[in-house]
Amino acid sequence: MTETTKTHVILLSCGSFNPITKGHIHMFGEYFAYSGGKKAREYLHKTGRFIVIGGIISPVHDSYGKPGLVSSRHRLTMCQLAVQSSDWIRVDPWECYQDTWQTTCSVLEHHRDLMKRVTGCILSNVNTPSTTPVIGQPQNGTSPIYQNTANKSVAIKLWGKMSESLGKICCVRPHMERFTFVDENANLGTAVRYEEIELRILLLCGSDLLESFCIPGLWNESDMEVIVGDFGIVVVPRDGADTERIMNHSSVLRKHKDNIIVVKDEIDHPMSVVSSTKSRLALQHGDGHVVDYLSQPVIDYILQSQLYINASG
Repeated sequence: MTETTKTHVILLSCGSFNPITKGHIHMFGEYFAYSGGKKAREYLHKTGRFIVIGGIISPVHDSYGKPGLVSSRHRLTMCQLAVQSSDWIRVDPWECYQDTWQTTCSVLEHHRDLMKRVTGCILSNVNTPSTTPVIGQPQNGTSPIYQNTANKSVAIKLWGKMSESLGKICCVRPHMERFTFVDENANLGTAVRYEEIELRILLLCGSDLLESFCIPGLWNESDMEVIVGDFGIVVVPRDGADTERIMNHSSVLRKHKDNIIVVKDEIDHPMSVVSSTKSRLALQHGDGHVVDYLSQPVIDYILQSQLYINASG
């Protein structure tokens, strides 16, 4: 497949990030000294069907009600510190800035609609034929400005332009001391035709979230249909989880099995690398292994802000 015929993907990760760990970032495919094996971005690239052009981290609203959840102000800042060296993963504060808690489904739909406004296009989902050009048509006779060249790939240019526009409306790279939320309906100018490519937003999650789909009454079934059936998910297994068994326990997961991409990794990283709970316990007990779980800028911020010192936090 050529670059323009592959599906271009934005990975979206939702969660408490209380605090954000090295494992959370590593799931995307961003590497640290301890890491090995393949994670989402590299695995999707190796399938030959996808190009991952960006990643979005969306921390949950304060009203989620999880015990020990620190303020979104702190969690957004820690997330920003954790990805400050990444050129493709960004932090989005929209979910935190709403009046109340948002479902995962509504967060996915928000980002889909936001991309429509930014690019002037209709994003595809798993039901869109891959032969259908879904990146918008030029307006007012505007000629295409992004062409495939030997020097710069379409994927890099597309995410770069989108990131530039997103910066005007949703503060994906916020100032460290405060967050400014600008009107999403701001005029971004003439819509640009990037290329006739297919663009999708996929939910990135661990196998624990996949397993939660099987718990009766925990998820709204119509939301599950949209998340798995319309968007699709990328699952990074943890602690040797049997994803095949998990999917067979849910009628929705079985129905949309082709929309679930399980990252096959020769190295199975333990849950402790991803677990925020274990990271908080390590901080409370003064465990030196906390450096294995959290990046140094995040540790420094936690200590400076006196977070997670008490057992309740």
